[in-house]
Amino acid sequence: MKTLLSFLIFLFLTASASAQSVADLITTYQADYGALDRKYSIQPSDEYFDRFDQFYSEWLRELETLDFRELPHSQKVDYLLFKNDLERSAYFLDSERDQFEEIAQFIPAKDAAMDFINQRRVGTSMDGKKVATWFNNWGKEVRLKRAALEEYGMLSKRQASYLSDAIQELQEGISEAYEFYFGFDPDFTWWVEEPFKTLNDSLKSYAEFAETHFDAEKESVDESGIVGTPIGEEEINRRLGFEMISYSPQELIKMANEQYEWTHNEMLKASRELGYGDDWKAALEYVKTTHVEAGEQPPLVKELADEAVTFLEDRDLVTIPELAKETWRMVMLSPEWQKFAPFFLGGETVRIAYPTNTMTHEEKMMSMRGNNPHFSKAVVHHELIPGHHLQQFMNQRYETHRRMFYTPFWTEGWALYWEFVLWEKDFPNNPEDKIGMLYWRMHRAARIVFSLNYHLGNWTPQESIDYLVEKVGHEYANAEAEVRRSFEGNYGPLYQIAYMVGAMQFYSLRMELVDSGQMTEKEFHDTILQNNSIPVAMVKALLTKQELNPDFKSEWKFGDYIEGM
Repeated sequence: MKTLLSFLIFLFLTASASAQSVADLITTYQADYGALDRKYSIQPSDEYFDRFDQFYSEWLRELETLDFRELPHSQKVDYLLFKNDLERSAYFLDSERDQFEEIAQFIPAKDAAMDFINQRRVGTSMDGKKVATWFNNWGKEVRLKRAALEEYGMLSKRQASYLSDAIQELQEGISEAYEFYFGFDPDFTWWVEEPFKTLNDSLKSYAEFAETHFDAEKESVDESGIVGTPIGEEEINRRLGFEMISYSPQELIKMANEQYEWTHNEMLKASRELGYGDDWKAALEYVKTTHVEAGEQPPLVKELADEAVTFLEDRDLVTIPELAKETWRMVMLSPEWQKFAPFFLGGETVRIAYPTNTMTHEEKMMSMRGNNPHFSKAVVHHELIPGHHLQQFMNQRYETHRRMFYTPFWTEGWALYWEFVLWEKDFPNNPEDKIGMLYWRMHRAARIVFSLNYHLGNWTPQESIDYLVEKVGHEYANAEAEVRRSFEGNYGPLYQIAYMVGAMQFYSLRMELVDSGQMTEKEFHDTILQNNSIPVAMVKALLTKQELNPDFKSEWKFGDYIEGM
């Protein structure tokens, strides 16, 4: 009887899965993920890792119950996107668990505190005297763990930061549980108030200590003082696989150098046109001096944004909803932000880098020179329309279940792809504008070269800074900020290569479908925007109706066109 019941349940689940579209399953998954993420909020913790390991495994098994051959083509794409995301999530969960286990020995009351937090989640009545004893003992354990850490010696910067975060997560979880009972339960309040204050202060102090418990001098490999974590060739290749990129890092560096050479040759042409001969850096230096005065950058941004929209609509290149044109806005980046982001950031809100009164004279001049009108002309449309703002606007309205598959190769790649297209359509209508656009295109190619060489262990941060100054003509402070943002910021190791690599993917696909006459430019661009942010290999699969199988691996050689440039 039990066997029959199990079989009937299996049939029901299979029928339910097959009756739903893959998009429906993804929507359910997202809701389930959110519920678990809110419940198991102490991250990292053993319970978090165990529960999400189970979660990803269950969903991978659920996906395997579908008959891939019977799915419509668009659902086959969703299936592959979902499978790839689950496998990637499971991999990074395991990687984070390994990182957690490296420092778990230094976390005080790791299991006992989680038991207290879990009892609070379901409203268990607490014995105030017993909890006070727990807190008192945990405070002693904080001192023991701190002493053990001091005796152990210095951690790496990555480990120190992770341990500090783990202690802070636990401290906040204990505090939240304490506040649930405090003031409501008289016995708890009378006994626990003072022990909690002592424990809470000691955990905060320990987290602050742990964060700095690394040898900064040892971690700095050169005079730049920038401390990153090179991931190595094996990890680069694994992450390229998750992005469905069919090239090795060495091949991508070669392609980037070829892109750079094309851009350099075009830069020489623009330099000659401007009267500087082959001294393109002198031409670049002149363009930097064309900056507007302090306080005048926002009107320039508005003018450049309107110019780009008019250019696109006059040529009927992409659908731009009226609401998208109406709803973008701007803010100014703080001096602190500009140390990491010396140029524009964007989306629905474009964030402008330009001097403020608190900057030094040198900082003011570098900010103004690096954000002159001709550099800005190549960036404003990247951040607004047809770039990030239009992308985000459409992502919120079409195939919304795919938003979880976000990738910078689609997001940044699309925005840079438009620089390719607008260049060909004479958007830069004078040599200064050409130099501005080429400067950024050099920058994107250089990002691939310096970031991959760094993660391969070939280059140091200082070598990366020097490369940007020499090859792209960056102001030194801007080059340093770029490298610091790449290696110390909240960016994945492949983020900086995504701009040019993604642009090449879109451009190669455009050559295949638009240049051949299979689609108009507007159809091509609208279709991409209406299928949301997914690996560009899957964009190709959708637009070309590519034959797919459950174990699909992209073999797309999208860089082949470069040889004919």
